[in-house]
Amino acid sequence: MEQIIILDFGSQYTQVIARRIRECQVYSKIYHFATPAAQLRADGVVGIILSGGPASVYDAGAPLAPSYVYESGVPVLGICYGMQLTAYLLGGEVVRSKRREYGKAKIVLDGEGKLFRGLGKRGSRLLVWMSHGDQVKTLPPGFRALAHSWNTPVAVMEESRKKIYGLQFHPEVVH
Repeated sequence: MEQIIILDFGSQYTQVIARRIRECQVYSKIYHFATPAAQLRADGVVGIILSGGPASVYDAGAPLAPSYVYESGVPVLGICYGMQLTAYLLGGEVVRSKRREYGKAKIVLDGEGKLFRGLGKRGSRLLVWMSHGDQVKTLPPGFRALAHSWNTPVAVMEESRKKIYGLQFHPEVVH
């Protein structure tokens, strides 16, 4: 059976991510972030989501995604910590934000990409849910920024050729 898997990095919203995917009539399953690649291949993975989490990527002992995630060829979506982790592991820079950003926030679309097709054009504003104290400062090679907030210069990033995407906000949260 084909499925979207969620690698859990300790987010309080991981279960909500799975529920939102299932509401779209797509099977999803949550795995520990260090699950071996063989297990995922056996389970018919067609997409990977990296959840948020309370760690900072630059902390000693921070949970890391296995290299197969980015080598698998399946689409990858990093949410919050998952986005920061993607940037960090693929050659970008993540830093502590001058101000933490929690709760409702407005992002401004800076470019058109696959993730926002049909949601607005450059300059459009979208209401989202943020919950972070770190941010991507420098994008990894090949990535481009698609949105920002007043506090976060890179709120969305993508490398469409490799099908790797990142959201600093939590699209699964609806308040």
